[in-house]
Parts: sequence; structure tokens; C-alpha cells
Amino acid sequence: MAITLFQQGEHKCLSFTDLVTGDGVQANQFLIVDGAEAALLDPGGDLTYTPLSIEIGKHIKANQLTYVFASHQDPDIIASLPRWLMHTQCKVVTSKLWSRFLPHLASGFVTGKMATSVGGRIVAIPDEGMDIALGQSVIKAVPAHFLHSAGNFHFYDQKARILFSGDMGASMVDSPPVQGVQDFNAHIPLMRGFHQRYMANNRACQLWVERVSRLDIHMLVPQHGSAFVGKAQVQQFLDWIYDLPCGTDLMG
Repeated sequence: MAITLFQQGEHKCLSFTDLVTGDGVQANQFLIVDGAEAALLDPGGDLTYTPLSIEIGKHIKANQLTYVFASHQDPDIIASLPRWLMHTQCKVVTSKLWSRFLPHLASGFVTGKMATSVGGRIVAIPDEGMDIALGQSVIKAVPAHFLHSAGNFHFYDQKARILFSGDMGASMVDSPPVQGVQDFNAHIPLMRGFHQRYMANNRACQLWVERVSRLDIHMLVPQHGSAFVGKAQVQQFLDWIYDLPCGTDLMG
């Protein structure tokens, strides 16, 4: 079932939080629609492809899917790549570090004439990020390098003022509440272990906080778990992660 995060005129942001079943880690997928164009964020792998394609089909037609955004290269992010390439005309937007690795996932497209078409449908984001036009709006690819992946980007919807933050802000829950985090302090134990293991170090976190603090963020929505809703709660998370020792800080 889709959860509407934002809707204004022809621009809307939808979240899908309950499509992973079985042994997979809970993951959120997102759809941004602006007029006749749409972008799907971190669509996942085989566990999510069929239910996700059914759900987004209730909101857009296949030819409206202009982009698939991949924050990084993990299976729960983009393992379903060949299916989206086969069934839509979308382009896949990802870090330049992973733009030549993703074709390895598309085994049905790596021989003969199709080899060039895969490359032609991948948009490589430079390290400094870029702006991506979607309908009448702009989605910003915001650098988040070493925050789980060496080449990593978050996506900021300027119109909705939502930062889709990938693994940053993730929490380990089976079913995130629709209304988002209710008690930040009570939520910390659901985040701490994940961030300490998966984020490279505190320096990378601090650089990210300094960068995203320049954006007007009203909602921060991670790929796993609950969203942070409202500027005050977003700031609570930024303050918390700014001071968190993690990754190489904890190696001994």
C-alpha cells in the first residue's frame, strides 16, 4: 500500500514500506511523480520487483517512468535492474563509481547489440552531485560518500522538501509506523548499531551533516525503517549523527 508523503498539484511523493516478505531486510521504496514523468528510488531486488511494479502501476503508466535512482550498488537497492530495463524505457541514475558495475546485474543485456544500450541508459553522477530535471521540478543528487558506500548519493526533492537519505537514518524495524518516528530518544537504540557498523567514520558523517544542513529539509526518509518528520526532528537526527563514533573510529 502506498503512503503519500507529499502531494501538491501534479507533484507527489509516495512511499512503499511493506513489500519485503520472508527473510529479506525491511526496505522502503519511493516514487516521485511530477506531471507526466516519474522517478523510482532504490527499487530493490527480486523480493520487491513484482509487488512494487503492481503498486506503482496504480499511480503511473510504464512509459511515465523516466528514471530509476540508485543511491548505491547493493542488492536491496538495485538488483532488480534488468527487469526495469526490460519493461520500461527508464534511465538508471547512480554514482559514476557504480555506472560500469551495474551492467553486471543485467545478464540479459550484456551480449551483442544490447551491450551499448545498457550503457546508454545509465546516467553517471559525478562525485560532486548534480541536478536532475523531473517534469517541472528538480531532484538534487546530494553526495553522501562513505556513508555505507564509497560512491553514495541521497536525493533531495526541492518541491516536497524531502531528503531521501538511503541508509543514513535507517532503523531496524519489521514495520515502520506510517506517521514516522514518535519518540526520538526511544528510537536511538534501533539506529545506533546499524550506523556504527555501516557508516565509515564520524568524519564522513560530519561532512554530510554540514552539506545537508544547507538544504531546507522538512522530512528525512531513509531506505529502512521510520521517517523523521518536521524540521525539529530532522535536526535531532543531524545533531545525533554528527557526534556518533562509527566505523573506523571503533576499530581496535
